[in-house]
Amino acid sequence: QVQLVESGGGSVQAGGSLRLSCVFFGDTYSSYCMGWFRQALGKEREGVAGRDSDGRTIYADSVKGRFTISQDNAKNTLYLQMNSLKPEDTAMYYCAVDLSKDCSGGYWSVAGRYNYWGQGTQVTVSS
Repeated sequence: QVQLVESGGGSVQAGGSLRLSCVFFGDTYSSYCMGWFRQALGKEREGVAGRDSDGRTIYADSVKGRFTISQDNAKNTLYLQMNSLKPEDTAMYYCAVDLSKDCSGGYWSVAGRYNYWGQGTQVTVSS
């Protein structure tokens, strides 16, 4: 049984920062891809950042230079540090994991590949 639990969302003003956390509960796998996604009201879910078992990190163009994905294996936790937040970053943020393969191949942002999802944490950025 795999469970992902996100936390760290909240309300901030534009230019502020937040750090999201995603704790992974379950068996570990040698090859995996973990991702942060977001879904704004009325929009499709989009990939924000990915990190895999090889340490590869990938970012959507819209967050490059502002967001950083990292991982603490000892704590089974994935993080998303979000700096210089903009109102357009407002969304529900989800973490997800694909336990079958790493993030290579250019499909890290395809939501359908992920086996497990967290419940989401809301991020609201005001101008």
